[in-house]
Amino acid sequence: MARVKPAKGGGSGSGRTPARKTGLWSTVRKRMLQLLLVLLLLPPVLTVIYSVVPPVSTLMIGRYVQFLWVDRQWEPLERISPHLVRSVIASEDSGFCENDGVEWGALQEQVEALSEGERPRGASTLTMQTAKNLFLWGDRSYLRKGMELPLALMLDAILSKKRIMEIYLNIAEWGEGIFGAEAAAQAWFGKPASDLTRTEAARLATALPNPRGRNPAKPSPGHRRLAATNLARVKGAGAIFGCVLEN
Repeated sequence: MARVKPAKGGGSGSGRTPARKTGLWSTVRKRMLQLLLVLLLLPPVLTVIYSVVPPVSTLMIGRYVQFLWVDRQWEPLERISPHLVRSVIASEDSGFCENDGVEWGALQEQVEALSEGERPRGASTLTMQTAKNLFLWGDRSYLRKGMELPLALMLDAILSKKRIMEIYLNIAEWGEGIFGAEAAAQAWFGKPASDLTRTEAARLATALPNPRGRNPAKPSPGHRRLAATNLARVKGAGAIFGCVLEN
C-alpha cells in the first residue's frame, strides 16, 4: 500500500497565523506613524494658509457641526478700532510685542504655585489663546496647556504680530455664537468694530475671560470696575502697542 506524503509546512498551516499577525501589526504601526506625521505637519501647514486666508476656530467648527448659530464677520485689523486693540493687549497680554508667544516668567510662577498646592491662574498669552482657538479644544486641562506652548511658538515664528492680533480679534468668542470683533460690536453696541469708543472697547476686552457671563452693553458693577482699570492701564501703557499699532 502506497504511503501518502504529508504536505510541506504541516497540515494545520500553523506557520501562517504568526505571519498574518506580524503583517497586521506592521500595517497598523505604519498607519499610526502616518497619522502622527499628519498631526504634526497639519498645524504649520494650516498656519501658512492662515497667513493669507481667514481661519475659523475649533469652537466655531464645533457649532457648525451641531448646526448651531454662528455670527462672525471677518474684518482686517485696519477696520477694527485701535481702542479695542489697545484694550485687549492691556487686559490679556501686556508683553505681547516683546514675548515669543509664551511668557516664560509668568509660566514659571504658575508652575511653582501648582507645586505648592495653589491653584494656577492664567499665564496664557494672546498667542497661546490664538493657538488654542485655532487648533485645540476649550476644556481646561494640563494636556491642552502643554500643547499650547509649542503651537504658540510656531505661530509666533511663522506669523507677524499684526496677523496674530488680526486672527485673534476675528475668532475670539464674545457671547453665545458671537465670534470676532465685528460681530461683537454689532451685537452689543449696534455699530461696526471700527467705531468702538474707548469705554466700549474696554468693556469688550474685559469680557473675554468670561464671554458668556459678562454683558458688555450692560456691565455689572464688577465688570465696570474691570473696564475702568483697563482704561487706566491703556492710558499709562506707553509704547507697548508698537508692534501692532503705529504710535
